Amino acid sequence: MEMQIQRIEFDDELGNFIDKEFNRYAKKFDISVGYSDFCFIAENNDAVMGVIVGHSYYKEVHITDLIVKEEYRGEGVGSELIRRVEEEFGNRGYENINLTTYAFQAPEFYKRLGFEVEFARKSTDDRLTKFFLIKHLQGKEQNG
Repeated sequence: MEMQIQRIEFDDELGNFIDKEFNRYAKKFDISVGYSDFCFIAENNDAVMGVIVGHSYYKEVHITDLIVKEEYRGEGVGSELIRRVEEEFGNRGYENINLTTYAFQAPEFYKRLGFEVEFARKSTDDRLTKFFLIKHLQGKEQNG
């Protein structure tokens, strides 16, 4: 078998391939993937204050990014965006919300919101220690 590996741009065709094969493999084990992206935005008079993005699959919700514009930090924007994700997924059968953050970013912020550190991967640069956090959800009725 001959093979070449190259870096390419991600597009819909590749996304469809990944989705199809991901689901086909899970189905062998009678597991429902239920993959879905989400994005919530906080705005003030059409000005973006912050955004939270991620995806849900299997029985978990993964936050990939929470970004709050600097002038709105400390005003509750990030907390409200997290609350909106909890509201969206809290009673749909998902077991947890998880995310990663670096030491220089926001581990204490997430702890204040009820997230627990599952693991911390140390770095030679303490600012780049990576925290893996989880918040267990209540009301796991059905997987959405």
